[in-house]
Amino acid sequence: MWAAAVASARIMTSSSSTPRPRRITPARIAGALLALVVAAYAAALLFLVTQETRLVFQAGRPLSENRPSFPYEQVEIPRADGAGQFAWVMRSPAATAWVLFLHGNSATVASRVNIARYAELRALGLNVVAPEYRGFAGLEGIPSEPSVTEDARAAYDYLTRTMQVSPTRLVIYGWSLGSAVAVNLASQSASAAVILEGAPASLVSIGEQQYPFFPIRLIMRNPFESILKIERVRAPVLFLHSPEDEIIPLGEGRRLYERANQPKRFVEVKGGHIYPHERDRAVFFGAIRSFLDDYGLLGHQE
Repeated sequence: MWAAAVASARIMTSSSSTPRPRRITPARIAGALLALVVAAYAAALLFLVTQETRLVFQAGRPLSENRPSFPYEQVEIPRADGAGQFAWVMRSPAATAWVLFLHGNSATVASRVNIARYAELRALGLNVVAPEYRGFAGLEGIPSEPSVTEDARAAYDYLTRTMQVSPTRLVIYGWSLGSAVAVNLASQSASAAVILEGAPASLVSIGEQQYPFFPIRLIMRNPFESILKIERVRAPVLFLHSPEDEIIPLGEGRRLYERANQPKRFVEVKGGHIYPHERDRAVFFGAIRSFLDDYGLLGHQE
């Protein structure tokens, strides 16, 4: 009897100590899926926050070996803050007006598409100065909206103070992201005219369209909201934009144009964001010629 009782007790103890398998319920499945979604969302949000500088500026490219086929000079721009900065100065014989050319992201002053634009602007009878931004083309520093605006301002000061160029003979030209920099500069500085090619009205707005499920406006440190500053630009403005532009939609340029002061002009060109200067050359540079000629900026010294 005693042995049987002990055996029975062992069996009962063994049975009671074995954990029962947890039931997989719909609630547990839903909880696990929710945890995975939250984790994935948090990871994506962290990626956008930490990688914003790389996504917006796409800097870090070295200065390529591309060089203009025409005479140019590389000059160091003196900076009160000690930051290193250089610019290319490209003169057109007998020209009296200057273009301060501000390039876009994922490029340098030596990018082929930029050099092609310098060449055509010189052929129109314009001197060109193309400054580089910190963090680009081997320059030290990390780019940000304030920093590239300061870099544009340093180049403007070099032109107007060191080179003694009158703002009445100075055109501020911005392409793509450079157009947002141009609006920042032109909203604070006098100029004879402004040219904006492929201009975004607001990078934070574009970010909201690309990432509709994230609080882009709350986390973006470089919003480049030109639409809030364009009304402070007092110079005539020419807008060049392609309906085929897949990087900066045509609607962005139109929105910015609608907010700008008169006199202003909007010209649609073919060729997308990168190549209208090649694929629609006559219209593209014809519009620039007509615009600048209207304000007496293509005159030459006698």
